[in-house]
Amino acid sequence: MIAFGGLFLVIGLVFAGVSVSFVADAKHARGTVVALEWRDADHSGVSRRRRVDDGPAAYPVVEFTAADGTRRTFRDSTGSSPPAYERGERVEVLYKADSPGDARIDSFLSLWLLPLVFGGIGLLFAGIGTVVALVTRRRS
Repeated sequence: MIAFGGLFLVIGLVFAGVSVSFVADAKHARGTVVALEWRDADHSGVSRRRRVDDGPAAYPVVEFTAADGTRRTFRDSTGSSPPAYERGERVEVLYKADSPGDARIDSFLSLWLLPLVFGGIGLLFAGIGTVVALVTRRRS
């Protein structure tokens, strides 16, 4: 259990490092949500049973103008139901200057959801495993 938690914690730290690196090197721009792309949940995992909350999620499609004057459009990697954004809504965009196609909405979820999920699961399992190991060791 400790190893499983440690693995998830390392994955969470890697995702956090990617986000920190992205934010440190990113340029800022104002963008507009031009569409909402509805996509069904991915059921390629082990369990294919549908839950009530497995309906489609809305992914915002954002258009912005890069510093070089080029208009760019991207679909954010974070979707939600109900939609977190509305068509026409103005948002802050972060993008890489050398690769404007690599862009994200400047929001907490877009930048930190994966590090928090993996890091949180890792801390939980590593913590439970450590407590179980300590209690077992004391009893023996």
